[in-house]
Amino acid sequence: MSIKGKAYIMGAYEHPLRNAPDKSTPQIHAECAKGALEDAGLTKDDVDGYFCAGDAPGFGGMSMIDYMGLRNVRHMDSTETGGSSYILHVGHAAQAIAEGKCKVALITLAGRPRQNQFGGFGGGGRPGQLTDGPPEAGYENIYGGTTHNTYGMCAMRHMYEYGTTSEQLAWIKVAASHHAQWNEHAMLRDVVTVEDVLNSPMIADPLHRLDCCVVSDGGGALIVTSPEIARSLNRPKVKILGAGESPKGPMGGHDLDLTHSGALWSGPMAFEEAGVKPADMKYASIYDSFTITVLMQLEDLGFCEKGQGGKFVADGNLISGVGKLPFNTDGGGLCNNHPTNRGGITKVIEAVRQLRGEAHPKVQVENCDLAIAHGTGGSLGTRHGSATLIMERE
Repeated sequence: MSIKGKAYIMGAYEHPLRNAPDKSTPQIHAECAKGALEDAGLTKDDVDGYFCAGDAPGFGGMSMIDYMGLRNVRHMDSTETGGSSYILHVGHAAQAIAEGKCKVALITLAGRPRQNQFGGFGGGGRPGQLTDGPPEAGYENIYGGTTHNTYGMCAMRHMYEYGTTSEQLAWIKVAASHHAQWNEHAMLRDVVTVEDVLNSPMIADPLHRLDCCVVSDGGGALIVTSPEIARSLNRPKVKILGAGESPKGPMGGHDLDLTHSGALWSGPMAFEEAGVKPADMKYASIYDSFTITVLMQLEDLGFCEKGQGGKFVADGNLISGVGKLPFNTDGGGLCNNHPTNRGGITKVIEAVRQLRGEAHPKVQVENCDLAIAHGTGGSLGTRHGSATLIMERE
């Protein structure tokens, strides 16, 4: 798609300081954003697309969106290409606008290299000097949040609100293990039972060790081509039908809800673009850093009503050939692979296998022509970004 004439630069602002010992990097990002919006005659509530790169501290775009109070973002891009990132982001913003992904895109850059020259990597400086870090650090780190206990917090809240049980969460691990037994590369190939999960050591109440994903090296890759190139290749074709993305953060604790994820917004976007419904999906690749991650995403994506996820996943409903919604037939992050603590790419890879009919015969879904891959990056209990992809076999 050509972006010629599809977007315009309407606001610009250069920060006046050249030496900023008393300002943090997130603060400079925010001041630049304010200046550019004022130049354009807009407000932060008009912003629905945000673009940044590696200079943004913390979780990058997720942290900055939360810090600046951008409540209406539905498209974000943190592509990192060094100094050329922001030229590239102008093009990305124009593409997103041309495709209807956003209407007002905000691009910010900030840094304090003069202040970091004494302290080395990570923003350290002279004693008493303001240092950089995630904008939320000063407010959240004092409470001792970790990956495990913030997910445990979500699980406990879901149990409190909806009566979800540890036994129901365990069924997610059981389903993953049934699939992993057929994957020769899976880290954990033994089939486990609900009792095995419940009897494994407690890690972060109510999550047990077997509720947690594996930690693995590795990686993956995907090739996405134009229709013309795809037609020239002698390979099964997987068509991208729809996509959605959404950030979710605590927004300073206002209206905080630990029982839902960004899938609540990214899912409907993807399904609407694709013209299909959750009930049409033959297979689901669902991000499984912990069992609670799967349960909440399935609810938020619309596979069941909110609060009914425990019943939905129980009794083998996620096991290929047994249940109504086969999921993570490679064993997923819970049993197979969660490379370098980032499992999103493996979700797409297994969905492609299913759509091509190339999954292991023991877990291959019959007539698999529609599939979903969904991921949650960051922390389910604090700030994260959700992404949903709908694919079809052609």
